[in-house]
Order: sequence, then structure tokens, then C-alpha cells
Amino acid sequence: MTTIGNLCHDFRRREVKKIMAGTGLPKNTAAALSYVLGWLTGIVFLLIEKDPFVRFHAMQSIIVFGALTVLMFIPVIGWMLSPLLWIVGFVLWLVLIFKAYQGEEFKLPFVGDFAKKQLPRIK
Repeated sequence: MTTIGNLCHDFRRREVKKIMAGTGLPKNTAAALSYVLGWLTGIVFLLIEKDPFVRFHAMQSIIVFGALTVLMFIPVIGWMLSPLLWIVGFVLWLVLIFKAYQGEEFKLPFVGDFAKKQLPRIK
């Protein structure tokens, strides 16, 4: 026998499934977490996640923070620019986590479109 309470509970469970990513986390949380440790968490979420929203943020994280990491290790020039790159990286990190947590597919200029194009290549 079905009661109203059971119907409400079942409805809530179905609603939660719609917003959950493959990791069991809400999509916005998984997308925000893909930025937390830069390119490292981007790789993790890209490999374990199937949701396009989360995968986009993971790919954007890999590209942005991977590029910043590589730039910092270029001899002489990278070393001189390193303090500026740290500041830029920190600001981007904050903005991208905030936008992802809000559920926004925030695309950085050039990088966002490039990340979107790369996603079909990686299963």
C-alpha cells in the first residue's frame, strides 16, 4: 500500500538522481571540486565522470592550470613571471570554483571553447 509519505520520498529520491553526478555528488559540487587541486583533480574527474557539465569543468581545469604550471617552469622567463602567474592562477581558481558551484558553465576566453572541443576525443 502506497502512502503519500512514500510517494514524496520516492519523488525526492528521483529528483536527487537527476542532479547527481556519477560520483554521487551533486553536479555543481563535482564541477567545483574539479578545480580544487588544479589539473590533478581535473584529471581525476575527467576520468571518473560521465556528466558533460562536470567533464567540461574538469577539462577546463586541466588546460588552465596545466598551462600555468608549464609556464612557471620555463627557465628564466617563467621564473621571473612566476609571482604574477601565482596571483593570476589564484584569482582564476577562486572564480572558476565559484562559477562551477553556482551551476554555470563559465567559459574562459579561448580555453573554454578549446576544452569543449576536446571532450568528444576523451571517453
